[in-house]
Amino acid sequence: MALFEVWVPEKSVRLRLGGTDREMERGEDGWWRLEVPDAGPGTDYAYLLPDHDSPLPDPRSRWQPEGVHGPSRVYDHAAFPWTDGAWTGRQLPGSVLYELHVGTFTPEGTFDAAVERLDHLVELGVDLVELLPVNAFNGEYNWGYDGVCWYAPHEAYGGPDGLKRFVDAAHAKGLGVVLDVVYNHFGPSGAYAPMFAPYLSASGSNPWGASVNLDGPLSDEVRRYVIDSVLAWLRDYHIDGLRLDAVHALVDHNAIHLLEQMAAEVESLSVHLRRPLSLIAESDLNDPTLITPREAGGHGLHAQWDDDVHHALHTLLTGERQGYYGDFGSLECLETVLTGAFFHANTWSSFRRRHHGRAIDRARTPGHRFVAYLQNHDQIGNRAVGDRLSALLSPGLLKVGATLLLTSPFTPMLFMGEEWAASNPWQFFTSHPEPELAAAVQTGRRREFGAHGWAEADVPDPQDPATFERSKLDWSERDKPGHQEIFDLHKRLIALRRRHADLTDPRLDRVDVWHGDQYVVICRGRCIVAANLAPVPQTVSLRSVPSKVLLATEPGVVLQRDRVELPPETAVVVFAR
Repeated sequence: MALFEVWVPEKSVRLRLGGTDREMERGEDGWWRLEVPDAGPGTDYAYLLPDHDSPLPDPRSRWQPEGVHGPSRVYDHAAFPWTDGAWTGRQLPGSVLYELHVGTFTPEGTFDAAVERLDHLVELGVDLVELLPVNAFNGEYNWGYDGVCWYAPHEAYGGPDGLKRFVDAAHAKGLGVVLDVVYNHFGPSGAYAPMFAPYLSASGSNPWGASVNLDGPLSDEVRRYVIDSVLAWLRDYHIDGLRLDAVHALVDHNAIHLLEQMAAEVESLSVHLRRPLSLIAESDLNDPTLITPREAGGHGLHAQWDDDVHHALHTLLTGERQGYYGDFGSLECLETVLTGAFFHANTWSSFRRRHHGRAIDRARTPGHRFVAYLQNHDQIGNRAVGDRLSALLSPGLLKVGATLLLTSPFTPMLFMGEEWAASNPWQFFTSHPEPELAAAVQTGRRREFGAHGWAEADVPDPQDPATFERSKLDWSERDKPGHQEIFDLHKRLIALRRRHADLTDPRLDRVDVWHGDQYVVICRGRCIVAANLAPVPQTVSLRSVPSKVLLATEPGVVLQRDRVELPPETAVVVFAR
């Protein structure tokens, strides 16, 4: 027996099952329901609306085996043979994240193929694997941010069972799984939910489409739609945390913001499951309210991505200053973010042409609430040609950057392939089947970068399958000369972070930074990190007496009484007496 339920508050709906249309019963809550004794897991179904000629998939579909335009299929979460009963979870504080895109992480581009590479992540030493969005979208592949089925894993990746096999295998190897989810808009193709009910705001939009109706008429059920999706990923798929895309685009004027409501319900689920569940925001606001506990008046999320740390490191290492990098690049800027998380903290932003951000309370806001990175999908893929840092920096500066990131007081995150300086780009790719949508994406992408000074002809065509293929990792590189050296350094840095509590200490008011001409020194308790960014040797004051070198990115480091001699483009971690 299967119970079919769908929310259609303002019109009628019928169920199509096995070629037969069946009447449903409307409840006072706007939900239509029908129990069907001879239907069960594997049964295909769809809904018929009076103002639409074709049958439509379930807005809460768990499985879309024929894609987002096809019928939904009944799926039984209880049928999967989980083996992770002893899994107690992974908390975000103290962890290292690893971001990957299922479609380009392996040549096959599936959950099952990604399982075969988990031993690599165990060897690297990371704790949490963060998947770019995997909910169903139209086409075979894209980044995942055009999803339209917020409960159904993408079939080309392996569908619901495939995701569960990946999570189960990750847990068996001691790895937690974080999933990137998008609730600020629906994708441009296959978004049928708004045909059933007012899922979209009557006024307002964001750069990716119409805003979701979080505070207008009938919005209570829309909020429930979002939060039930959150809980389903964490409960039914045993996911350990969610990365919430662009929460600044969630327009909500309710007294209790959606994010606060979400944090409260996730906390309740975490207590019931007896394992930590993390919510990580992406936000453009530099507003610590997101990560301030609910009892202190905040939204109560566990962490947020910190682009200011990325910008400070990227500009310092590369010298780039275009666009939103304009205010970054100095050693003073690096000091500001290492000790206060945000560079823009109610300060002037030349890119925005206004003041931006809000300062944190350094004494009370732990650094682990900020996810920091040298590279991620946005900062690589939204460059015109998708070039990684390995195409921009010398091996020496790559190592310096890795050292500064992995010894920082924040929660570090690596992007797939970064750990061995992968040479292939990671570009913006789509596979929209509709010719008009494909042409719009092609034209829009090239015009966008043309306006920023790039030759339009140099911008890869997102619809060209070669763009997607170029973005797949070349695993044969990992053990080649040069790449193996970078991989070994990342392993050593993560292991060093594990061994020394000073390097995971999140107390930002205990981070001390000083710098000079192209060098910087960061004091993390008795661990001192010194980096020479110059192409010539430098002698750097440590302001204390070092007893031994814990790690050096290059040979030739010489300890003196209270200083260290550093070769060009070298970083060192020393232990002080």
